[in-house]
Amino acid sequence: MTTDTTTILTDTLSSVSLDTLLNTHFAGKVVRKDLTKLIKEGANVPVYVLEYLLGMYCASDDEAVIQKGLVNVKRILAENYVRPDEAEKVKSKVRESGTYKVIDKITVKLNEKRDVYEALLSNLGVKNAEISDTYVRQFEKLLVGGIWCIVTLKYHFEEDQRGSPFAVTDLKPIQMPNMDMAALFEARKSFTDEQWMDALIRSTGMEPSHFKERVKWHLLARMVPLVENNYNFCELGPRGTGKSHIYKEISPNSILVSGGQTTVANLFYNMGARKVGLVGLWDVVAFDEVAGIHFKDHDGVQIMKDYMASGSFSRGRESINASAAMVFVGNINQSVESLVKTSHLLAPFPEAMIDSAFFDRFHAYVPGWEIPKMRPEFFTNQYGLIVDYLAEYLREMRKYRSDEPNGELITDHILSGHLLKFFWQ
Repeated sequence: MTTDTTTILTDTLSSVSLDTLLNTHFAGKVVRKDLTKLIKEGANVPVYVLEYLLGMYCASDDEAVIQKGLVNVKRILAENYVRPDEAEKVKSKVRESGTYKVIDKITVKLNEKRDVYEALLSNLGVKNAEISDTYVRQFEKLLVGGIWCIVTLKYHFEEDQRGSPFAVTDLKPIQMPNMDMAALFEARKSFTDEQWMDALIRSTGMEPSHFKERVKWHLLARMVPLVENNYNFCELGPRGTGKSHIYKEISPNSILVSGGQTTVANLFYNMGARKVGLVGLWDVVAFDEVAGIHFKDHDGVQIMKDYMASGSFSRGRESINASAAMVFVGNINQSVESLVKTSHLLAPFPEAMIDSAFFDRFHAYVPGWEIPKMRPEFFTNQYGLIVDYLAEYLREMRKYRSDEPNGELITDHILSGHLLKFFWQ
């Protein structure tokens, strides 16, 4: 292709609105982000849960279809989403109906005494609902951290019943059933690099037109751990800049460890149960507020350093491999100038982690103080990919090596040697 032809093609693509491009090439996989905000205000569920429903009923640019879809989504949430303050009302519906469908976060544990798996439904407050081991084998994340699902509950009570009268008879995780990467790559060709960058940012709920290019790069950098295996990422900055948002709300494949206190068994390997911890079950393990990170085990930090260096760790006689990226986000409560004069840019980490060997394992440090605090106008009202589709796209890209030659690769100085191939696939 000649330079003139490339210039003409780029100019043509740039003249087409991003909304039009997304609706044309990703039909059924986009949603108007103001709809998410509209419903999010009345339902405390992750964005990917809302957009899963919006993608089913409102994936159109036809206002009539959108309004009809909104009615359906609101009805489903009103009838099936469990609000904690209405838990008893929903339990009564399950009892009176015999079976009832709910949207809730489910965590599963093994009851060794009865040799059955039991589910905890977080908002409903049901603790010991029996669940088939088929679902546990199919969705291992149920055992660590839990996942949001559309669940059918059955109620059956007997006089001498040993367990809960509630049982899970059907379960569907809220996620994309499949991902056609070839179709995505083909659709991507219709976007310029700048348009694709803006499309990705919009898909996370932000409006790129309000940010400078450098800030856009910072926002995109937050996605790299979702794409790169064993990527160690740090972002420190002021409060209110959305540091943990993408790991909590955007992807069902990442888990945000709040509070900071954890154990080697929970994070890496439980020797008693012989089960791999969070690093083996999630694509990203993110620590919210690094200042509070604390291991109950004295060797926790050393095991973390080993894992960050090689993607493996030893427990007993076993050497275990995992691919989860490690993300550390935290707050800097003073100006960067003052911090540099009195300490250093990694000061928020706990004393046990203030170690050059630990920090050398970071692949990227994003200067969060360069990202403005979130304001209402920073959230987009335009179209973007539904976050569930975005999350599955990012996850599939973990299978592609970032050093493979495939078109123009663009890097940025804030990333230490890792190319953002997935942006320009």
